Amino acid sequence: MSEPENEIAGKTRAAIMSFMRDCSIEATRPKESEIAGLADILRPGTNVYLTAIPGRPLDELADAAVSLTRVGLKPVPHISARLLPDLQTLDAFLARVSREAQVNHVLLIGGDRARPEGSVRDALHVIESGVLSGNGITRVGLPGFPDGHPIMSADEVEASLLSKLAAAQQQGLEGEIVTQFSFDARPIEEWLAWLCGRGVHAPVRIGLAGPTNLMTWLNYARRCGVKASAGALAARSGLVKHAFRAVAPDPVIQKLALSPDFAAQKNVSSHLFAFGGLLETAKWQRAAAEGEFQITNEGFEPIKL
Repeated sequence: MSEPENEIAGKTRAAIMSFMRDCSIEATRPKESEIAGLADILRPGTNVYLTAIPGRPLDELADAAVSLTRVGLKPVPHISARLLPDLQTLDAFLARVSREAQVNHVLLIGGDRARPEGSVRDALHVIESGVLSGNGITRVGLPGFPDGHPIMSADEVEASLLSKLAAAQQQGLEGEIVTQFSFDARPIEEWLAWLCGRGVHAPVRIGLAGPTNLMTWLNYARRCGVKASAGALAARSGLVKHAFRAVAPDPVIQKLALSPDFAAQKNVSSHLFAFGGLLETAKWQRAAAEGEFQITNEGFEPIKL
């Protein structure tokens, strides 16, 4: 390998490691054994987002948050506004996780419901109520959609995001945007430029579907309204690997990390959805963050997991 090639490879490795170093991970109903395993894999203080599951009690979410705090990780519970019966229920939940799990950061989503199940109208209603700031919450994550929203128009998405960020600021909350997972770097870059064009400089976490098999990726994409197909995935620079048996986001990560426009962005980090298993995804993230990977023509491959 020539010296210029060595230099390029070194810059590529450093860019990938930088992008993945502050990576957060999303967990759905983690078991106690998984939480203990995460503590052995992830850096202390890593943000672990806890998915709100329709039909599951909030106490289950609170229990997981407490367990994560005990092992030195930082829980970030999801709050699904339209699934809440009332603000009093949310107040009690936040009081508990603030007291027992030192939670000061939540992800607030509207919820996968056309109509609210209770008296809480939407995410904006939650922010404006003051229940977050009243329970020691200082940072609130809001959803972003680089590939577009499955139901809302672009204008509706823009109005919703800007109004919630403004309301959060009025409540003394720091706003953060966590995006839906995307299979392509270009829409992410365009979406970040769109944010800058509107004067939005809130921290952003770029959602990425963690390594798993092709059908699992596609199933989650359909359920979440993400536009994807087997043909599209196959055409996107090596996302699909090993004769369609496995997929990983490394080509997207490499493209973003090396993009001059992306590198100029401030407060942008990564967020992995653990579709292929929580501990497996955490090991993959650690390998990427610590440089334990081999650079390929399409992305990178962990050396060991």
